[in-house]
Amino acid sequence: MKRIAIQGVKGCFHEQAARLFYEEHGHIVPEIVECAAFDDLYRSLDAERADAAVMAIENTVSGGLLPNFELLRKYDRKIKGEVFLRIQQNLMALPGQSIEDIKEVRTHYMAINQTREFFKNCPWIRLVESEDTAKSAAEVAAEGLMGVGAVASELAADLYGLDILAPSIETYKQNFTRFLILDDALEVDKSLVNKASMCFTLSHKPGSLAHVLTILSFYDMNLTRIQSLPIPGQEWQYFFYVDIKFDDYLRYEQALAAVRPLMEDLNILGEYVAAI
Repeated sequence: MKRIAIQGVKGCFHEQAARLFYEEHGHIVPEIVECAAFDDLYRSLDAERADAAVMAIENTVSGGLLPNFELLRKYDRKIKGEVFLRIQQNLMALPGQSIEDIKEVRTHYMAINQTREFFKNCPWIRLVESEDTAKSAAEVAAEGLMGVGAVASELAADLYGLDILAPSIETYKQNFTRFLILDDALEVDKSLVNKASMCFTLSHKPGSLAHVLTILSFYDMNLTRIQSLPIPGQEWQYFFYVDIKFDDYLRYEQALAAVRPLMEDLNILGEYVAAI
């Protein structure tokens, strides 16, 4: 059984993403290795406490998780796949209660932000920020907290024996998080590869980025994301993180050969099969 490191506790959206990816690829439900922080994912891999890791990288509502881009560059772990998971927030509590019985709800601040519209119609409920959605659900169950609810995934409700009082209470229903699969043992068939992630720097000259993007466009590379982050200690210099999709791997290799002389410190973060 694969041991998968996730940020958070069992029942969180990271575990949902891990289950979704590995079950679709023919593996049994993975063993989850809980990590408090994203850096700990890599420490678990390096210490061989985990065989692979799943890490969130961006969300359609809140944008990119910028520190995680830096982790991708810092650690030599290649991206081997991705998962897009629809984030459904659910109000849950111990069995035998109605929503009118709930006086306090605990959850992560992002879940609070994603569900404020729903709770405007429940003025008797006090929202309390916690460090993790699933951990809030676990605490309600473990401590037998009547009158206290949590907002978390359906998986968390199942794992901790809670009743869902109101399903899918997020304001924006098209709320997806993209997760990356970091698994050195996973072999990716190059004939199926149609997406790549990379990081590079450019010389500080006018039009240098435009030149690179023009060449990528010429080779039919579809730029799906570009993110810039400052290089510490170098004024007005940036790392560029780019995701591209393509239909022809040979064409992709030709595009790389064409742009490589224009780039500095090019790092291919991963070549894999796009989830969508």
